[in-house]
Amino acid sequence: MSIRVLIVDDHDVVRQGLVMYLKLDPEIEVVGEAANGEEAVSLARDLEPDVILMDLLMPVMDGIAATEKIKADQPEVEVVALTSVLDDGAVTGAVRAGAIGYLLKNTKPRELSGAIKGAAAGQVQLVPEAAAKLMREMRAPERPEALTARETEVLKLVARGMANKQIARELFVEEKTVKAHVSGVLKKLGVSSRTQAALHAVRTGLVSMDELNEEPW
Repeated sequence: MSIRVLIVDDHDVVRQGLVMYLKLDPEIEVVGEAANGEEAVSLARDLEPDVILMDLLMPVMDGIAATEKIKADQPEVEVVALTSVLDDGAVTGAVRAGAIGYLLKNTKPRELSGAIKGAAAGQVQLVPEAAAKLMREMRAPERPEALTARETEVLKLVARGMANKQIARELFVEEKTVKAHVSGVLKKLGVSSRTQAALHAVRTGLVSMDELNEEPW
């Protein structure tokens, strides 16, 4: 089954270019386009995409506000910020709003396809520049509960960019068991997303910055 993608960008030429390229991948289906965040919220509700490629700087409603609304209404939809801006507020704002990934518009087409597939599978997708900014800007959880040995293993694999299915194979357990562990990790760390959990793993030395999202696209 193909991955359903909604493209959100206020520039027609950007949307057309993305549609043309993504149509070449048989595993990806572009189900709609939006020119601003308000349209994105409405279309996400109607079209139920798997992944949304979200520009951040747009009229009417920006990408951060749109991401927050979409994730509140449809937590199963994964949002990947695809933008030309790399300022601290944009990066931290997008991740706090619930984006699983942060890519720049100079991302190579093949890497973009891989990132969409990774996001659909629940993999964190961060360009190194964004990861570095997030490490500086996002506060560590105030009083995280101690993780069990198994939860620590799961967190390490999440930070390395593995999806639940891959983690299940790696640890020889069922996927639903991994989901339960991931939920437990997020709750104990007091964070709301896999991306924030992955950054905590780097900050505490569980994985290195080089290992973050190392699973190849």
